Amino acid sequence: MRIRESGVGSRESDKNGILLLPTLFSLKFRFLLPVTFLRKFCLFCCCLLLLVSCESTSVPSAITVQVQRVVSGQTLDVLNPTQQPALTERVRLIGIEAPDLKQQPWGEAAKNHFEEMISTKAGQQLVVQSVLLEPDVQEKDTAGRWLAYVWQDGVLINEKLVEQGYVLAAPRSPNKKYDARLARAQEYARIMGLGIWKSDRPMRLTPAEFRRQNP
Repeated sequence: MRIRESGVGSRESDKNGILLLPTLFSLKFRFLLPVTFLRKFCLFCCCLLLLVSCESTSVPSAITVQVQRVVSGQTLDVLNPTQQPALTERVRLIGIEAPDLKQQPWGEAAKNHFEEMISTKAGQQLVVQSVLLEPDVQEKDTAGRWLAYVWQDGVLINEKLVEQGYVLAAPRSPNKKYDARLARAQEYARIMGLGIWKSDRPMRLTPAEFRRQNP
């Protein structure tokens, strides 16, 4: 006996003669499957584009630069190798605050020690060498200076200046990559009584306080 099925579509049978009757559900499923896949594919593409856009706006990589001169205990001038011809750029060290140059004797001492740390001696002259600049979240400050951690021969100069008592640790959001290291370095300098932490002649005003009192 053959069974007749009224409705949409024609009858189908498998090899065993069992009727496969198309239903409204099966027809819907056949059409919905490609749409669902397409939606997932579009969502995947959107996520991929988002990741690519995030990468394109990420913090630039560390670069090696030639130092032109040390300006203070926290700033230096370098040649920007990414520009042709190379232009001089000013760099502000992240996470530290050096005594003002008028804040004697600490301001001049910080500048001189910074210069000695990144230089070699050629006779009686100090020859400033190249350094590695590592950025953090912000590339530049409001004054247009590059913001960077300065490295030379695997040594974080920002940290050493703090550790030896020449500058203060000065954390500023959002640049926090080495805040913990700088805090430990300052605690060491304070306990050991080094530089600005000497008990017989401590630096009693922070650089900001000194500038407010000596405009």
